[in-house]
Amino acid sequence: MSFKRTILIVSVIILLIAGTFTAYFYKAFTAPVSTCDDYRIYIRPGDTQESILAAIRESDPEANIKGLIYLLNHRKYGSNIHTGCYTVKSGATPKQVAGMLTGGIQTPVRLTVNSARTVGQMVRNITNQIMIDSAAVAERLSDAHFLDSLGYTPATVFCMIIPNTYEVYWNISADALIKRLIKERDRFWNDSRRNKANSIGLSEFEVMTLASIVEEETAKSDELPVVAGLYMNRLKKKMPLQADPTVIFALGGERPKRVLKEHLEVNSPYNTYKNAGLPPAPIRFTNTRSIDAVLNYTKHNYLYMCAKEDFSGYHNFATTLSQHNANARRYQRALSRAGIY
Repeated sequence: MSFKRTILIVSVIILLIAGTFTAYFYKAFTAPVSTCDDYRIYIRPGDTQESILAAIRESDPEANIKGLIYLLNHRKYGSNIHTGCYTVKSGATPKQVAGMLTGGIQTPVRLTVNSARTVGQMVRNITNQIMIDSAAVAERLSDAHFLDSLGYTPATVFCMIIPNTYEVYWNISADALIKRLIKERDRFWNDSRRNKANSIGLSEFEVMTLASIVEEETAKSDELPVVAGLYMNRLKKKMPLQADPTVIFALGGERPKRVLKEHLEVNSPYNTYKNAGLPPAPIRFTNTRSIDAVLNYTKHNYLYMCAKEDFSGYHNFATTLSQHNANARRYQRALSRAGIY
């Protein structure tokens, strides 16, 4: 074999090796990790580099992770893993994904805080959506000393959270979450709402207390301001509110199917049959519709309400006790016919 022929063969081999290496380099480090739709991975305490890569493979079995593995190993990611929610975007390169993971560049998640009757329900509502210690949240919301430092008590804690949807980091801490919720509560109580509260003669806490009763009385959005107006009329006349939901709250434990005369005798500052004015604090976490219904209550002359006998969830309203008693008799007859005692 001539020297020139040998050089030619060696050159071809070198070119083939270079081409192969270039193709491998492109696929490993330049080609996207994923070409499918964006997806999220959730990294929890105890996760390892291997479990995180497995989560990527599970979301996209065709994922290109060779270059990603090299970069993560090179950056010693296994010893410095950040918890949280991360989005692997379609078309993202290994360098971009590695930078996101090693830098802890999270994707915020939507936390929907629903209204709730108890602190326990609120804790479950929140902790079912994000990576947070439920015991830590429960402890914060019941710790009198901690709440006092924020201007609340275990009773007024219902005023501290405004149900809404917020963007937070999935691995937010209990303390950071509480601070965020208080910030959102203060943002909700803007100048306009504070001025409206002042104009109807109620403090922010009193508005939320009345709103919590209104919310328990009706599930119908269009009825909320009407019910709020009824209770405002009673407050102005210094009449007892006589709100069944406050009696149920005072009873504690399992909610009775019907409020009976014996229940009205419960000795509690929350029993608005025995005590005039508003109860000392809200009886639940209250949604924004109910709060705004109080601030913008309907002006009318109603003083009494009774559930409609058609069980529609709406109420019959009355201006006199005799009208109310007639409405109540119709409802009682409907309950008896339905076998509800």
